[in-house]
Amino acid sequence: MRKTKRFGSIKEVIPLPPLTQIQVDSFRKALQLEVAPSKRENFGLQAAFKEVFPVEESEKGRGGLVLDFLEYRLGEPKFGPDDCREKDLTYQAPLYARLQLIHRDSGLIKEDEVFLGDLPLMTDDGSFIINGADRVIVSQIHRSPGVYFTPDPNRADRFVAAVIPLPKRGPWIDLEFDSSGALLMRVNKRKFPVILLLRVLGHDAVSLKKELGAFPELLTGVLDESILEMSPSEALLRLFTILRPGDPPKKDKATSYLVSLLADPRRYDLGEPGRYKVEEKLGIKLPSRTILGFEDGEFKDYALLATIKYLLALSSGEEGYEADDIDHLGNRRIRTVGELLADQFRIGLGRMARGVRERMIMGNPEAATPAKLINNRPLAAAIREFFGRSQLSQFKGQTNPLDEMRHKRRISALGPGGLTRERAGFDVRDVHRTHYGRICPIETPEGANIGLINSLAAYGLINDLGFVMTPYRKVKKGVVSMNPKDVVYMTATEEDKYTIAQANTPVDENGRIATDRVVARRKGEPEIVDASEVEFMDVSPKQVFSVNTNLIPFLEHDDANRALMGSNMQAQAVPVIRAEAPAVGTGIEDRVIRDSLTSVYSDVDGVVKYVDGDTIVIEQKNKNLREYKLRRFVRSNQGTTIDQRPRVNVGDKIKKGDLLADGPAADHGRLALGQNVLVAIMPFDGYNFEDAIIISENLLRRDHYTSIHIERYEIEARDTKLGPEKITRDIPNLGEAALRDLDEDGIVRVGAEVKAGDILVGRTSFKGETEPSPEERLLRSIFGEKARDVKDTSLRVPPGEGGIVVRTLRLRRGDPGVELKPGVREVVRVYVAQKRKLQVGDKLANRHGNKGVVSKILPPEDMPHLPDGTPVDIVLNPLGVPSRMNLGQILEIHLGLAAYELGMEFITPVFDGASEEEIKELLDQAFEQRWAEREKHGVGLDRRELEVMARAAKMGVVPEDLEPREQLKALFKQGKAVLYDGRTGQPIEGPIVIGIQYIMKLYHMVEDKMHARSTGPYSLITQQPLGGKAQFGGQRFGEMEVWALEAYGAAFTLQEMLTLKSDDIEGRNAAYEAIVKGQDVPTPSVPESFRVLVKELQALGLDVETLDENERVIDIFEGLASRR
Repeated sequence: MRKTKRFGSIKEVIPLPPLTQIQVDSFRKALQLEVAPSKRENFGLQAAFKEVFPVEESEKGRGGLVLDFLEYRLGEPKFGPDDCREKDLTYQAPLYARLQLIHRDSGLIKEDEVFLGDLPLMTDDGSFIINGADRVIVSQIHRSPGVYFTPDPNRADRFVAAVIPLPKRGPWIDLEFDSSGALLMRVNKRKFPVILLLRVLGHDAVSLKKELGAFPELLTGVLDESILEMSPSEALLRLFTILRPGDPPKKDKATSYLVSLLADPRRYDLGEPGRYKVEEKLGIKLPSRTILGFEDGEFKDYALLATIKYLLALSSGEEGYEADDIDHLGNRRIRTVGELLADQFRIGLGRMARGVRERMIMGNPEAATPAKLINNRPLAAAIREFFGRSQLSQFKGQTNPLDEMRHKRRISALGPGGLTRERAGFDVRDVHRTHYGRICPIETPEGANIGLINSLAAYGLINDLGFVMTPYRKVKKGVVSMNPKDVVYMTATEEDKYTIAQANTPVDENGRIATDRVVARRKGEPEIVDASEVEFMDVSPKQVFSVNTNLIPFLEHDDANRALMGSNMQAQAVPVIRAEAPAVGTGIEDRVIRDSLTSVYSDVDGVVKYVDGDTIVIEQKNKNLREYKLRRFVRSNQGTTIDQRPRVNVGDKIKKGDLLADGPAADHGRLALGQNVLVAIMPFDGYNFEDAIIISENLLRRDHYTSIHIERYEIEARDTKLGPEKITRDIPNLGEAALRDLDEDGIVRVGAEVKAGDILVGRTSFKGETEPSPEERLLRSIFGEKARDVKDTSLRVPPGEGGIVVRTLRLRRGDPGVELKPGVREVVRVYVAQKRKLQVGDKLANRHGNKGVVSKILPPEDMPHLPDGTPVDIVLNPLGVPSRMNLGQILEIHLGLAAYELGMEFITPVFDGASEEEIKELLDQAFEQRWAEREKHGVGLDRRELEVMARAAKMGVVPEDLEPREQLKALFKQGKAVLYDGRTGQPIEGPIVIGIQYIMKLYHMVEDKMHARSTGPYSLITQQPLGGKAQFGGQRFGEMEVWALEAYGAAFTLQEMLTLKSDDIEGRNAAYEAIVKGQDVPTPSVPESFRVLVKELQALGLDVETLDENERVIDIFEGLASRR
C-alpha cells in the first residue's frame, strides 16, 4: 500500500452516519418485527390495522358481528434473494393476522389466524427484489400537514390560513377574507362564513368578544348578527345545506356528515407531524389529531378558534406573529419507505374491510368465521400495485456502488400526492437556506426534474416525524465541545432559534474560538457576531453536501453547475477490470464501499483457512468455520458486472469488519470509479475541439478502461393454437455450421463466442396453415395427415451485439420454485459477456464536470512526451477550463503530479483540503527527489545534461550549468513541463500543464449507440422504415433535413430520400434488384404515404382523384395487394 497524507485542520467529532440506514431503519420501524406483538407502538403496519379494525356490521336489525384485530406476524420467506433474482420471483414473506370474530348477540368469540398475502421484504442493502429485479423505494418530500399562514395572493395587506391534513386523509380547510372584511372558510370548494361553524361549536357573541376582543375593528366583519342569533342546531342545518346542497337538511344526517368531515380520526387525520406543527404554531395542546371533536353529542373546538385568532393577529400586524415560508424544511417532511408502504397497506386493508362488511350482511352469522369473511385479494393487489407500478418504486441504479447508494438516498417531490413537473415553479425547485446540512445544494438532475429530485446530505438524518435533522456541536462561552455526546441533531425549525458558526471557524488546541468575531448564521442568514454569542457549530464541512458531491476533491474551487455534473457523472462511471482508487481522494471512498455492501467484510474474528475464486473460509477461535460465497460475473440492472475478488490469503489473521473481497469499482476497500492517468492540457491539431479527448494506445494495452458488460437474452416456448413451440437443435433449413455451438437441446454452450445473427437457443413453431382445397382434403383422407411444417423462430444475437456466453439457465414449468406466465412451457436465458476496450466515441469525464468524447487513439510514440520520454496518456483541451470555472481539476492535476512523483496518495476533504502553498511545497519536494534520483542513476538524461554532468565531474559545477535546473524547478513548481511532440521530436511551444488526473469511463458507450441499416422492418400503415436501434430502424430524414437538401438544389437526392429509401414499395424493391444486377436505379413511383393521404381525404367524404401532367386520371391503387 502507498503512503497516505491527509490534509485538513478540522477534527471530526462524529463519523458519517450509516449511509443506507434511511431505508433499512424506516422499513424495520414500519414492521416492528423485533417487538413483541403486545408491545408494538401505534405506528406503521400496526397503526394501519388498528385504524381499519374493528370492522362492524353496520346494518341495523341483524345480528351484530364485529371482526377485530389482535396481532400480526410474518412467516419465513420461501426463497432467498439470489434464488428470487434467478427465477424472476419476488423476495417476500407470508403475512398472517390473528383476528377474532365477536357475535354481540350471543357473546360467542371465534379466533383465527388468517393469511393476508405476501409482503415483499427488504434485503440487507435496503432494496427490494420484485419479479427478479432489484428495486428501490425512493423517499418522497411533501408539505407537512399542519396549519399555515401565507400572504393573500389577491391582496398584499391580507393573509390566508390553511389547515392541511395527511394526504388523502381529509379536506383542506382554507380561511380567507372577502372584499368586505368578513372571514370565510372553504371546505371541499364550498365557501361559508366561519362564524357559522363557530356557532355550531357553541360560540356566541359574548365568548367571541372575549376571545377576539383584541381586534375590535375586525369584529364587525367576523360577527354576522343574523348567524349569532341562531341556535347551534339551526347553524348546523344551515351549514349542511351549504356543504351538501342536494341533501334534505336533517339534524342526525348533518351531525354525522360534519363528524365524518372534520371530527372523525378515521376520516380526518392530521397525523403526528400535523399535530406537532399545529401545537407548535398556535401554542395549544390538541387532544386529538383532528381540528374538531365530538363528545357527548356536542361538537368541540380543538384548533379552529386558535387558528382564527392567529390569522387576525397576523393581519393586524401584531408582534410575535409570523407568516410561514412553505419551502422552509420545517414545513416540508420526508415520507420514507415504511410510511409509504403503511399508507398503501391501509388503502388495501380498507378495501378488504368493505368486502368483510358485505359478507357479514349477506352471509349466515352462525357459520361466519374470520377466515371465511376475509378475502385478501384487495390487499395483495394494493401491495403489488405499489411495488410494481408506483412512481416511487424504481428500477435500482446499479451501474456502480455509488449509483446504488445515491438511489437509496434520493428524495423526490414527485409521485402520488406530490408535485408534477409541469406544475412545479421556481420556488419549489430552488435551494433554500434550510437545505444547509439537510439536502445537498449541488446534486440534482439537469433536465425537467431539476430541484424536484434531491439527495440527502451526508450527515442528514430523518426523525420520527419525517423532518430532516443535521448535527451541531455545542459551544459554551466561546469553547467548542469535542465530546461526541454534546452533538445535537436539530430540525430546521429548531435551528432557527440559535446562532451557529461554520465548521472551519478557527479553534485553538483547547477548543476555544481563536478570533473575537466570527461568521455565523442566525435564522439561516450570515452575520458577523462575537465569539461569545455562538451557541453551536457545524460538525464538519462535509455535512452540507451529499455523498456524491463529497467525493469531489477541491470542490470549493469548482463552479456549482460543473460540480452538479461531476456529482451526477460519478454515478454513471462503469466499473473497469483493473479498479484503481484515486491518487487524490476526499477520505470517504472507503465508507461508500463499506456501506454499499457490494464488497465482502468479515463478521467474525479468525484466520483465513481457505480461499479460491468463489469462496472464502474463516476459522474462528472456537474452530467453527464461517464460509463466504462470492458473487462472480453477475449481471447488474444496467448490464455492468458485479464481480467480487478475494483480497486475503490463507493464513491471514482477520478481525471483525476487515475486508475479505473487493466488489465492483472497489480497490482494497475504497471506491475506484476511474483511473489515475497522466494528462497534458494542450491543443492537439484540432482533435480536441469541443471537449473531444485524445488518448494513448497505452491505455488500451494496459486495459486501463476495459470493462465487462453482460447482456441477458431470453426466449419462451409457449403452447399456441397451432401446437406447442419446442426448444430443439433440429431447426429446418440450417446447415451444421450454424448449429456448431448448440448442445443436444439446442442451447448454446457456455464459452462459445457469438456474433450478430448467431443462434443462441434453437426454437421451432408450427406454421399457420391455410384452409386446404377440396382436392387436398381428398388426398389427405386417402393418404393420412401429412406432417405439418414447422418454422425457425430461434433466439438470435441482435445486430451490433455479441461476445462470449458465460451462463445459460433453463426454467421449466413444474420445476421447484419456478413460476411461469400462463401458456409458457419453459424459458431459456443466455448471458453473453462483452469485454469492451476504450474506443473512439466513448465518453470520459473527471470528477469536476469536465466531460468529452474520445476522438482519436494515437500510438504512444506519437503522443506528446516528457523530457525523459514518458508519453502522456490523455490530452485535454485547455479551453475546457476557464469558461467552465472548474479550477478544482487543475489543483487535482498538480497534487496528482506530486502523488505520482513521490509515490504517495493524498486525501483532501471538501472545504478543508490542500492549499495552493501546500501543493507548491509538495511539487518542490517531488522535483528534488526526482533530480536526486536522476543524478544518482544517470537515467533518462538527455545529451546536454550528460555533458553538464561530465563537466561537473571533471572541473566542478559552473554557474551557467545551474540555470536549466532552476528553470526546470520553477516550471515544475507551477505544475508545468516542456513537452516534446512524439511525431516530430521537436519541443512543443510554451510550458504545458501536466499531471495525474482521475478520469472515469461513463455508461454512455458508443458500442450501445452505433447503428446502421440498409433494409429492415417497415411500419405497417405508412410503409416507412421504423425508427430506433432496437427496431433495427433507419435515421429519420425530417422536415428540416428536407429544407437543407432543397437549399442546395439537390432534387434527385431529395426524391430518392423521400421515395426509394422510404415508402415507395414498388420502387425500393426494383432498386434493390437493380443494385444486385448492376443496373441503373429506376425512377421512383408513388410513395405509400401519398396513398394513405388520399384514403384519409376520401374517408372525410372528399372525392380525390390523381391526375398526370395531361390531366388524365391515374389509378394509384392498381395491383397494390400483389406488390405488397
